[in-house]
Amino acid sequence: MPVTLLSLYDIMSNAVWTMMAVSMPILMVAMVVGLLIGILQTATSIQEQTLIFIPKILAVFLSMVLLGPWMGARMLVMTREILGQLERFIQ
Repeated sequence: MPVTLLSLYDIMSNAVWTMMAVSMPILMVAMVVGLLIGILQTATSIQEQTLIFIPKILAVFLSMVLLGPWMGARMLVMTREILGQLERFIQ
């Protein structure tokens, strides 16, 4: 069965949505921590630019540790879906 444009579109669409779903929690954690540190810096008049990096790195690392199994499972499902249809793509 040859690959149609619609099936290729569906696979690419699913891949983009999976990428967004996997990356969004990490990006949201980084954004919230950055916002909180920015508010703290504004409230205390501390304008040190390097102050934000350590808490943000720790928060992102912790969220990756906690969400890693879920992210890996989502990517594994997508990979299996693509590789399961691989013979259709190489014809």
